[in-house]
Amino acid sequence: MPKYIFVTGGVVSSVGKGTVAASVGKILSVRGLRVGFVKIDPYVNVDAGTLNPFSHGEVFVTDDGGETDLDLGWYERFLDIKTSRQNNITTGQVYAEVIARERRGDYLGQCVQIVPHVTDEIKARLRAAAKGLDVLIVEVGGTVGDIEGQPFLEAIRQMRLEEGVENTLFIHVALVLTLKATGEFKTKALQHSVNALRALGIQPDIIVARCETPIDTEARRKIALFGTLTEKAVFSSHDVPYIYKVPAILEEQGMGDFVVERLGLNTGRPDWSGWRRVMEMYENAKETVRIAVCGKYTKLADSYVSVKEALQHAGVNIGARVVIDWVNTEEFESGVRNVLELGGYDGVLVPGGFGRRGTEGMIQCIKFCRENNIPFLGICFGLQLSVVEFARHVCGLEGANSTELNPETPHPVIDLMPEQKKVRELGGTMRLGAETVRIVEGTLAHRLYGETEILQRHRHRYEVSRQYWDILQRKGLVFSGFSPDGKRVEIVENPSNTFFLATQYHPEYLSRPSRPEPAYLGFVTAAYNRRRLAAEATTPLKM
Repeated sequence: MPKYIFVTGGVVSSVGKGTVAASVGKILSVRGLRVGFVKIDPYVNVDAGTLNPFSHGEVFVTDDGGETDLDLGWYERFLDIKTSRQNNITTGQVYAEVIARERRGDYLGQCVQIVPHVTDEIKARLRAAAKGLDVLIVEVGGTVGDIEGQPFLEAIRQMRLEEGVENTLFIHVALVLTLKATGEFKTKALQHSVNALRALGIQPDIIVARCETPIDTEARRKIALFGTLTEKAVFSSHDVPYIYKVPAILEEQGMGDFVVERLGLNTGRPDWSGWRRVMEMYENAKETVRIAVCGKYTKLADSYVSVKEALQHAGVNIGARVVIDWVNTEEFESGVRNVLELGGYDGVLVPGGFGRRGTEGMIQCIKFCRENNIPFLGICFGLQLSVVEFARHVCGLEGANSTELNPETPHPVIDLMPEQKKVRELGGTMRLGAETVRIVEGTLAHRLYGETEILQRHRHRYEVSRQYWDILQRKGLVFSGFSPDGKRVEIVENPSNTFFLATQYHPEYLSRPSRPEPAYLGFVTAAYNRRRLAAEATTPLKM
């Protein structure tokens, strides 16, 4: 029978529930337990696919094509597992299913209500996700008090009654503020958050104080007293130099032993050896590599969180910390910034995106890297704009563009995939999920991956237009990866440069701290080598 751990949040959103959930999962997995996750997002959207990255952060794509919350990426990176669309539940999914059942007549004669019909659907989805696991960790998005989250909190309250106290555990994560002037920890907001949770019928078994520095004895005592807990059930999740240290600091405070004892879990001795090597890599990374990520959602780093982590994974695996500057390419278009600034970086990455805004600035970045031999990695949209740049400035196709950006372009080198041309609904209709990529031998991509066939996750509607393949290749652009039927370009590279690679897929989704994704590892290694070679640093720059 699976055990359930429910993680809720209070005081503010984005308080670190996902990190705590992933860390608890890691603590249990090193004890030999089979651990899985569900992230609950109370918004009415069916999935994250149509949300603006500025408001919600990155969309994390799973192998089965789920467009999910970014916290699933943390679960995958911490435990080196693969999640699926089943691991992300939204209000939209739950209500759509309940309404569909009502229309079929499944509830014939009943007045369909939040309780029991909506809460029963939530519980059924959680139990389905728990099959085959020892422990399912359920993170409830948002904060206690959000009106849209109440049906989910009611559902997990009911699960304690139905599954039993011995099989359920509630962890509440809330912010504890520190007064700068005195250094005093202020716990009142956390106390109100716990009271709000108890008003809904949920008594937390563990409280995690999210704070800048470890809470002191007095703060711990106060939190325990007003949270109706013993002091050993109060933990501190404080700021750390790198996120992968959080499981270790919780373990040091006794989190693992507490959870195991509280749930009556039968476990082996914890084996932290693999995770310890990850932490050692981060702590021993002394060199630095400067990377400019040139995109359109750069005001919120969470918009590219998997990109950020993949760069860091690659860096620490070669003994270097990657320093990322988030560059808004609209500033190149407006003249606020000059693309010549990129000459001061060791490498440039153009990530995924949609829509016209900032794209001409991205094309300037790509052109600058190509002409000045600066290591370059393009991801999804970055591949498409790399092709546009090459078509304009090397092939001489004036006005070349993507039909997404200019439907009237005289040279549509990037166009909708044929199967997308009849699509009318936007949600969940892109080319999504894991697809096979065949790599051409003798190419940079083949040297990086060391094999001729890989599986990678995708999220796009547009592709390199086949009618322009010939001229692009004749002028020197190399197509080094294709779909299995050979009809779709998956990787392009420019052999005239030390490192110039772009992928239609999103390699960052598969990167792990102990196993960096090969495209990112090759890119960061090339950037690191550029930094070390003084001769390249003095090469005259072109505009």
